[in-house]
Amino acid sequence: MLRSLYSGISGLRAHQTMLDVTGNNIANANSTGFKASTTQFQDTLSQLTKNAGAPQGTTGGTNPAQIGLGVQVAAVTNDFTQGAAQSTGRATDMMISGDGFFVTSKGGSTTYTRAGSFDFDGMGRLVSPDGAILQGWMADANGRVTTGAQPTDLSVPRTLTMPASTTTQAKLEGNLPADIATGSTTTKDVRVFDQLGAARTLSLTMTRTATGWDITGTDGNGGTGATSLTLTGGQLQSTGPLQVGGVTVDMGDLTGYAGVNTVTGSATNGSAAGTLESFSLGSDGTLTGSFSNGGKFVIGQVALARFTNPAGLEKVGNTAFQPSANSGVPQLGTAGNGGFGSLSGGQLEMSNVDLSQQFTNLIVAQRGFQANARIVTTSDQVLQELVDLKR
Repeated sequence: MLRSLYSGISGLRAHQTMLDVTGNNIANANSTGFKASTTQFQDTLSQLTKNAGAPQGTTGGTNPAQIGLGVQVAAVTNDFTQGAAQSTGRATDMMISGDGFFVTSKGGSTTYTRAGSFDFDGMGRLVSPDGAILQGWMADANGRVTTGAQPTDLSVPRTLTMPASTTTQAKLEGNLPADIATGSTTTKDVRVFDQLGAARTLSLTMTRTATGWDITGTDGNGGTGATSLTLTGGQLQSTGPLQVGGVTVDMGDLTGYAGVNTVTGSATNGSAAGTLESFSLGSDGTLTGSFSNGGKFVIGQVALARFTNPAGLEKVGNTAFQPSANSGVPQLGTAGNGGFGSLSGGQLEMSNVDLSQQFTNLIVAQRGFQANARIVTTSDQVLQELVDLKR
């Protein structure tokens, strides 16, 4: 009699746990990066009331007789299936498609999360809503990222400046008219930069000759250079390179047909220093800044972590996880490599809670609770009948 009472009580406790887990899932249906949990039951020990009998020559064997002692919660496991994508348009929002976790650090403690809702703090660092700092690798002065090093705080300082670069190459292209008079000139100015980003004008003067064109160049620092072009059947061939103040001018695309003057000149490299205007996220987690000088420069790269057994991670609140004894150690890498998922900017991974399934679980848990409560009620009624026998 008492066994049925305790079996009913264990059922009430187990189904109450299922209700708690399901209620938490529904409560977090709109939590960014949340992973739903599922409850698994198993029976407890069974009391042996009759041992099994081995078969004999003239007697058949008999099976053991056991009475179960109730139910218990075997596990509450995390479901790491992919959540739906929500487009936000914010450059600091990131979503992992596939395996992997963002690595964050707060107060010296490292946690892992699928919630990619980040923003800037006062120091230009990318932080989660609870202040955990996104980890990654910052690029060096040449835009190179060393991913094998220990991840550090990932920041995008608004005061970041792209270094100036020296102009070493310029180009003339288009058509110089072959039918103009000898001695006629045309001039093209090209804007170039020195190593400090200071701009100067490279002036290229083209003079028609009997055999082609003479080209001379001067720049604002007193540099000069000259060469000649020979006209043959509409093609112009240079008699030597044109170098002016450290800038080599490429004239390989110039032509010399009659009636058309379309010659243009431009620098092919070099720029002034630039300030950061915006940044974008690549599918491999690379943060690339766009600067006021029109250049792009790698700022850093987001670090991702993965685990041998993600279901073994422990939830620590704020939609974050920490390793446990059964999750395995974190393996760090970059998106798109070695089994890590890809990253998308301007999107967030929503909760993977399936409301239809959760409400079904609510019904199952409720009915299970009611059935176990009826076990307790029925056992109590039988005990009452037993007590009433004395009357």
